[in-house]
Amino acid sequence: MPVRLDYQLIEAYVEPGSNVLDLGCGDGTLLDQLVQEKGCTGLGVDSDLDQVHQCIARGVPVYHGDMLEAMGMFEERRFDCVVLSQTLQQTSEPDRVVQEMLRVGRRAIISLPNFGHWRVRLQLLLRGRMPVTGVLPYSWYETPNIHLLTIKDFFRFCREQGVHVLDTIYLSARYRSLPGFMANLFGSMAIFVVERAQEAGDGRQKPKDEE
Repeated sequence: MPVRLDYQLIEAYVEPGSNVLDLGCGDGTLLDQLVQEKGCTGLGVDSDLDQVHQCIARGVPVYHGDMLEAMGMFEERRFDCVVLSQTLQQTSEPDRVVQEMLRVGRRAIISLPNFGHWRVRLQLLLRGRMPVTGVLPYSWYETPNIHLLTIKDFFRFCREQGVHVLDTIYLSARYRSLPGFMANLFGSMAIFVVERAQEAGDGRQKPKDEE
């Protein structure tokens, strides 16, 4: 089975030998790849028991339970990198999740679907119904997504929460990477690399891709 594109891009941001916490790790594919290809160590966290069993079958260390509960067990800077892939919008307290990620990790990598994508807007405008797309394949009554956000929303969230955006990648169905001015309209997914704002220094500048 081919590795998800966002997994490939996230892996490129993780330094060899890093200690990684993978939140919402699913079947452990990403963490297993980091261990095998980059010599990383770490822990996966997932609330789905079936996914946890698949992690165990892969030999991936995993915690079965809530991600906030799991992070609460660790001291500050326990991990070099904390990953949250396409799951932030499914959490009940996304602000706490991000702050905890940056407490237990030196850096965080977050990928998220963009609800500002043009297909989403067009479906709402023309059909007047909750949109269903390749990245957002669920009907309204079965979706796990409870906090809908756009790329611009996440930039604003970072400013308000004291989170510094180190780097971004915007993805669409046709293009691996989009320029920032096109991201909120044409990007189906975004990957953010972030850290605590105070660690970036008082002279930090606004990310060039932010609108």
